[in-house]
Amino acid sequence: MVLQISRSEQKRRIKEIEQLVSELVTLPPQFLRTAPVSEEFKQMLLATNTLEGSVRQRQVKYLTKLVQEQPLEELYALVGQHRGKTLTAQKQLHALEFYRDALVNEALEQQRICRQNNVEWEENWVSDTLIELQKHMPEIEMLTLSRLAYLFARTRNPRYSREIFRYLRSVQELQQRNSSRSEDV
Repeated sequence: MVLQISRSEQKRRIKEIEQLVSELVTLPPQFLRTAPVSEEFKQMLLATNTLEGSVRQRQVKYLTKLVQEQPLEELYALVGQHRGKTLTAQKQLHALEFYRDALVNEALEQQRICRQNNVEWEENWVSDTLIELQKHMPEIEMLTLSRLAYLFARTRNPRYSREIFRYLRSVQELQQRNSSRSEDV
């Protein structure tokens, strides 16, 4: 099952891509020439750099629409080489927030369904969100996350929501350390 993305989340993701395109436009031409995009798109990026005001904003929105179809990781890496890793880090935090919110909402829904059917709900419940998340982060312990989501749904204590985020962040940092070590070897 693929997670449902709300309209607000779709807008946030488009805004992130728009920010990426804005950064790409401001890169020096020698960096843009190495961008992993078509020659036509490179020329559009170079031309947008000379525009000003609302014309530039419209062009950035247009380029955002065009670039959505392409893999963005290499573009984030290109911007990261020249501007720093802030944009990539921000994107990763948004992804973790999305997974946390999806897990918490699924737990609340699961609790509601169990109450409605007079069924006892347990800590080790099966979560579609966790199954999807495990594809991206195989290191996660599903029982830990399902237990934290369960505790949040039972108590509504925001501490558990923050714990979910911290746990996901620690797994993500572990993945990044492991990938940087493998690149060094």
